[in-house]
Amino acid sequence: MTTTPTSTSLGLRFVAVLLFVLAATQSASAMRLVVQRVKAASVTVAGEKVSSIGPGLVALVGLHEHDSDEDLQYCCRKLLAAKLWPNDNGGQWRKGVKQRNLDLLCVSQFTLYGKLSKKNQPDYKHAMKNEPARKAYHNFLQLLRESYGDESKIHDGAFGEMMDVDLTNDGPVTIVIESDPKPSSGEEESAKSSNTD
Repeated sequence: MTTTPTSTSLGLRFVAVLLFVLAATQSASAMRLVVQRVKAASVTVAGEKVSSIGPGLVALVGLHEHDSDEDLQYCCRKLLAAKLWPNDNGGQWRKGVKQRNLDLLCVSQFTLYGKLSKKNQPDYKHAMKNEPARKAYHNFLQLLRESYGDESKIHDGAFGEMMDVDLTNDGPVTIVIESDPKPSSGEEESAKSSNTD
């Protein structure tokens, strides 16, 4: 008997492949977000659902050992400014999560900095250590709440816990955001114009 893969399983498989490629081809040097446009998503810990959203974004949040407040601020701006939805006239890639008044679910994900050793075992030495990462992650959430202007729209899982993340990727649409301590003037202008379309 065969089964048809669900949109959730296909979406998670796609992310797993994407993360493997990132680990194999890129040097870990910046804060990293893997962002997915979703129709719905939830986080369950020990059989209890701790967070859920409808249409919006899921952001897997990876913190590098050298990340600073500047990295947090950069990723916050880029995440809220990312134009992943069409506008009312059907123009693609014109509206961001804040403009659409949608939800954002963040999930802490130190494994974004995993590298496979010669023995094919994951090495997470570039990930920020637990306690500094906990503080940085919660600072990032606070930045999102302040920048969005509606705290009820920002959701998160459970830092440091084993989580089951269930989602339906809409599209699928998945992008990667990495911090740049010194963004170009063009990037800054693009972010500033996110509310003009």
